[in-house]
Amino acid sequence: MSDDKPIENALRQKLTDALKPQFLDVINESYMHNVPEGTESHFKVVIVSTAFENVKRLQKHQLVHKAIQEELDNSIHALSIVAKTPAEWEVSQDVGKSPPCRGGAGL
Repeated sequence: MSDDKPIENALRQKLTDALKPQFLDVINESYMHNVPEGTESHFKVVIVSTAFENVKRLQKHQLVHKAIQEELDNSIHALSIVAKTPAEWEVSQDVGKSPPCRGGAGL
């Protein structure tokens, strides 16, 4: 783990500890937004876990939020979540493309 990515590293560790994923990708998308270089404020989490078996989409997101609540409260401005079971991941590994930044004005 890199010391220059403390938020990303914390997300990886906490999600791994809480949800024991078969696959996890934490993508810092801050560069796509109007923030200073090196900022860790906008993330996409792609996570595949058996913890999501028989769980509705909203509940999957709630499990992710619970695991990283401290970072959500203190550091993260935006979070995109792709949460799948291993069976769902086997069917499709499409995680979609993040929308372009609309800036603070929402234009």
